[in-house]
Amino acid sequence: MSRPDLVRLTDRGLYCEAAGCFIDPWRPVDRALITHAHSDHARRGHGHYLAVRAAEHVLRLRLGDISLQCLDYGESVTLGSVRVSFHPAGHVLGSAQIRLEHDGEVWVLSGDYKVAPDATCAPFEPVRAHTFVTESTFGLPVYRWRAPADLFADVDAWWAENACSGRASVLYAYAFGKAQRILAGVTPDIGPIVCHGAVESLNEAYRAAGVALPPTLRVGEARTDRDLRGALVLAPPSAQGTPWLRRFGDYSDAFASGWMQLRGARRRRSVDRGFVLSDHADWPGLQSAIRDTGASRVFVTHGQVPVMVRWLTEQGLDARAFETEFGREDDAEESA
Repeated sequence: MSRPDLVRLTDRGLYCEAAGCFIDPWRPVDRALITHAHSDHARRGHGHYLAVRAAEHVLRLRLGDISLQCLDYGESVTLGSVRVSFHPAGHVLGSAQIRLEHDGEVWVLSGDYKVAPDATCAPFEPVRAHTFVTESTFGLPVYRWRAPADLFADVDAWWAENACSGRASVLYAYAFGKAQRILAGVTPDIGPIVCHGAVESLNEAYRAAGVALPPTLRVGEARTDRDLRGALVLAPPSAQGTPWLRRFGDYSDAFASGWMQLRGARRRRSVDRGFVLSDHADWPGLQSAIRDTGASRVFVTHGQVPVMVRWLTEQGLDARAFETEFGREDDAEESA
């Protein structure tokens, strides 16, 4: 007789009965294990939170006064009869894969992840497992990312060209993770860097966690509007078309997202440029990450689920879907 699955889907989230906890639950629960602080994975209302220590500053910023226990990467704790540990996912600051070990069986739940280098967070670490629970946000062959260094060289060139013309360069990017990755990747000598308040509050949390970012300004800290000419301006997509942008006069704008890989995405966003930059794994990255776990069973939680399940099945794996509520937040597309 086969043993029951260590993790099962419920109406409140993914539940591990042997540990008495949920992983990234979408309804209030007593105990929640959190893979990272994006709002579709870390929600308010849980009784107690367990996360990796690198996520503490951002979690408290976004969730307020919560009961939070933190572990270092690789450190373990026993909940019920399950040994729990957190391992780097490479998605954003404090992102983690959660490893559950029970009676010799190992499950790893990835949360969101990427395998590309990122100076602002710990790199993705393959973790061996019998069962792997994976995302598939960009689980189509069309999604293949360029080397980050080449992408940031393009951003630098666009910014420098605009600065020579006395124009600001407004770059829309998700405030948590994407904006800080851009800050760490561009050349700050080109000109001043101005950040929207939503971005700057996350910058402060990153700096508090020990992440090196170049100096940035809020709009109100500029002495004159002339100081804003030639600046790189980082703003969340929600700032597009708002009065906040008037301070920058004649500016060029761009959008940074993995969705910019698709033809017509830049036109739909009504921006001058599109930069293909994502904090999720591309198609080859998903394939290599899953392969490196050695798992014979794979559950796919969100994104291009049918395509990924079919591909995994063709590879001889036992592949299935978990119908989760990840990726359903209003900012899900912006965070990609």
